[in-house]
Amino acid sequence: MRAMILAAGRGERMRPLTDTVPKPLLPVAGKPLIQWHIEKLAAAGITEIVINHAWLGALIEHTLKDGRQWGVNLHYSAETVALETAGGIATALPRLGTEPFLVMNGDIWCDWNPLQALQIGANLAQSTQQAWLLLVPNPDHHPLGDFGLMANGQITDTDSTTGAQKHTFSGIGVYKPSLFAQTPAHQPAKLAPLLRQAIARKGITGQLHQGAWIDVGTPERLNTLECMLKS
Repeated sequence: MRAMILAAGRGERMRPLTDTVPKPLLPVAGKPLIQWHIEKLAAAGITEIVINHAWLGALIEHTLKDGRQWGVNLHYSAETVALETAGGIATALPRLGTEPFLVMNGDIWCDWNPLQALQIGANLAQSTQQAWLLLVPNPDHHPLGDFGLMANGQITDTDSTTGAQKHTFSGIGVYKPSLFAQTPAHQPAKLAPLLRQAIARKGITGQLHQGAWIDVGTPERLNTLECMLKS
């Protein structure tokens, strides 16, 4: 299995920290935020990793290099302007292969084990489903959530007709390349519309993660993560 870490965002809410340092390289407990992802992927045996970048992307490549220090092979998908999530993934598809792949937002921290993605990807390859999403309980800054989750693992787009409580999308998912087949490369495109189209076809399953998860979107949450990891 291959993985992609999304790292092309400008990090506006992190300014001025991100004026000179791209958000994935902000230090957390002694190492760049993105390094936590790389090390977890390496420990799971996922060694082919694509990183997209736009804002200060050269610094990301200069810092992480080819990944050999962590026992992985890093491949870069450079974007002249950030292409949003679906646009970034569609542009990187040639580097992600033909099998289901794991995608992780570069600006989150989660104690979910990427080793689980191997079996999830294998199951996805043998099914008609197009994606699997990791959901988390709604944080204070996103109280309404994103998607519902049925008892059978089916992801829903609304809780009004199914009775499924809405949870927050963690930014971690396993996708078939076919989900992005109609998304043009090198053009901005959001992920949410693609997911909702697939959900309408009953094409996405998922899981609720009750462990630690932080959307590191503000200096305050960055500090919260720092304190958590140090303790």
